[in-house]
Amino acid sequence: MGILERKIRQKENMRTNILAVALQLVKDEGWQSLSIRKIADAIEYSVPVIYDHFANKEDILFELSLDGFRLLQRTLEKNKRKYPDPVERLKGYADVYWNFAFKNPEYYQLMYGLGMPCCGSGKIKPEFNAFRDHIGDAIEEIVDKKGRLDAEVCFRTHAFWSVIHGLVSIVMMRCSDIDDSTMNKKVLDETVEAFIKNL
Repeated sequence: MGILERKIRQKENMRTNILAVALQLVKDEGWQSLSIRKIADAIEYSVPVIYDHFANKEDILFELSLDGFRLLQRTLEKNKRKYPDPVERLKGYADVYWNFAFKNPEYYQLMYGLGMPCCGSGKIKPEFNAFRDHIGDAIEEIVDKKGRLDAEVCFRTHAFWSVIHGLVSIVMMRCSDIDDSTMNKKVLDETVEAFIKNL
């Protein structure tokens, strides 16, 4: 390996390490307490080293949000292969989204701006729309099978996503007074069933 390749690899490793440490700090202390100084202290380097890899904290947040969207995308793809029937696939997507949110709350909060400003303004990437695209395809397939020529797939996709995101947000942001996860999942399942029935 040449000197240039080694430097590139070292830079990539440092960048990966910064992101991993930032995410761990968030898991330990929350998004609001994350700072460039804390990341530098945790990796035992000076602040300028962080700025060699990221312009500012918002760039770090943006990259972490992309990691979250990619993780969600991989899970959605597995679900897509698992369910050839679009109705079951759409139900599966709702479950994937729900489970992702509560298994990865730090990512979810960052990705969708829960309790914090959204990051990445003006830098929208395809990863941001993966869930919308997956559910849109399933909804379109369902309404086609039903012969609904007047179905507004875009509107129905937005409505479906809004309902699921709303339920997740209520549970995630009001965890102190809503603690029955079985009841919350039942609300999700019944809502998805009713939505699909009315497509």
